[in-house]
Amino acid sequence: MSRQTPQTPPVAGPIEPPPFSRAITVEELLRRPDEPYIVEPNPEEMIGLARLLRIPNVLSLKGSFRVARLGPFVNVTGKVRGRVSQTCVVTLEDFESDIEEDVDVRFAPEPRKAPEPRPGARMSRKRAEAQEAAKAAPPPTFDEEGDEDPPDLIVDGRIDLGALAGEFLALGLDPYPRKPDAAFDLGEPEPDRDSPFAALSGLGKPKDDAS
Repeated sequence: MSRQTPQTPPVAGPIEPPPFSRAITVEELLRRPDEPYIVEPNPEEMIGLARLLRIPNVLSLKGSFRVARLGPFVNVTGKVRGRVSQTCVVTLEDFESDIEEDVDVRFAPEPRKAPEPRPGARMSRKRAEAQEAAKAAPPPTFDEEGDEDPPDLIVDGRIDLGALAGEFLALGLDPYPRKPDAAFDLGEPEPDRDSPFAALSGLGKPKDDAS
């Protein structure tokens, strides 16, 4: 499933942290390539997730991830499972449903920023050449025209597996949740005698003479 979303204008002010966060250093994650990392929110974090997703309840959530190098990227694969309560669009009743999403996300390191030289300081030729080479180096590439999403950025050397689990839980939500047995009740059709079409159908017909 693609994670691409429409671009939204930046919001002024500080960005609120996700309600469920498990930020782990890449160095630590890569120490266990064969062991899954399990992340689960506590009850308070599940309340925060439900509030963020605008649903009645998040009843359970579990993310199981494996982390490995993939060329210039760090690749996170795994599965997110959860159980949520949503409101049926037909009956307006809350009901529970299970969510299961596969995860396959690449992370790229943040672009390095060269330090600003001090005023009046001279830069050595070797250092200047190194900075120019860094600027000219192409960034990691991805398939812009295919179904692949661009890589996420590794922020401060960490990957937030909790936020990733919450994101895939949101991707698995039905935007129009409906109970399995819910059906629209259209009622019995009304007679057409008072409709405009019934009146039009009578035009041009001879009227019966009064007896």
